Amino acid sequence: MPDQLLYAMEVALNGLMAGVMYSLVALGFVLIFKASGIFNYAQGVMALFAAMTLVGIQNGQVPFSHMINAALGTDIHHFGWSVPALAAIALTVVVMVGLAWAVNRFVFRHLVNQEPIILFMATIGLAYFLEGVADLMWGSEIKTLDVGLPQGINDWVDTATFDLFGYGFFIDNLDIVATVIAGLLVAGLVIFSQYTKQGRALRAVADDHQAALSVGISLNFIWVLVWSIAGFVALVAGIMWGAKSGVQFSLSLIALKALPVLMLGGFTSIPGAIVGGLIIGVGEKLFEFCFGNGQCFGGIIDLGGATETWFAYVLALGFLVFRPQGLFGEKIIERV
Repeated sequence: MPDQLLYAMEVALNGLMAGVMYSLVALGFVLIFKASGIFNYAQGVMALFAAMTLVGIQNGQVPFSHMINAALGTDIHHFGWSVPALAAIALTVVVMVGLAWAVNRFVFRHLVNQEPIILFMATIGLAYFLEGVADLMWGSEIKTLDVGLPQGINDWVDTATFDLFGYGFFIDNLDIVATVIAGLLVAGLVIFSQYTKQGRALRAVADDHQAALSVGISLNFIWVLVWSIAGFVALVAGIMWGAKSGVQFSLSLIALKALPVLMLGGFTSIPGAIVGGLIIGVGEKLFEFCFGNGQCFGGIIDLGGATETWFAYVLALGFLVFRPQGLFGEKIIERV
């Protein structure tokens, strides 16, 4: 088999894995939009906040230590203990549920039946507020996240592809774990949204707040529930991205890469978030390989690299021209 084809296959496989990582962030957007009609600009910051909280709890860091030390003249930064990974994750889930309750209690319960743009602007304010709180609570330095997930090259894939093609593919163990977890998340969320009473209530709330209230659906409970689930998904995304590249404030920018995923898959489709992520992941990697580095068609087209930063948005923009609702989004039908 030609070397170029083997390289392209390896690039495509790594693109699939990268697409799953994008999909983990996109899932949070889909959940909240599907349940409340709100485009949650703060989803990326929620992933950052969850990851920083997890690391802080795991390392026994004192929250708001800088403020406490400045006010009291002390020099205490750690409790002197560490928390096991599973216990730290469980405590972080509790924190994210508490955050969901606070967001509903102090923000969205006062914005019932408001225009979508008002709710969107509220999530922008929430994003910057959470980013500031995360900085005050845990500090701004880059943190290492280790919850015991395997990392590095997968020896089985490397050996199997070498025996088959004479060339070993480099596939990261962390990406494989992320793929499995994303698959389980999607299956669970689809079952929840399609076959449970609460799942059907989510869609009713998204269609019309007042109508949902009129049939006895508790808007406060539904919003706390969906923001809690989105917080859990943000925690999963934060763990995967934090373990891969460290917990730092640039982690919040991964939300921007989820936008073209949503455009392709549809804002209301959970499976669409996965499919859109896979398309974006494979597309940007292969485009970079073929045209960014001039590795295809004899190097006729060589754009000089760095195409991964913009290819996804161009692809999504072109896709919107032909199917604005996305591959799996709900078609908007209006009687005129």
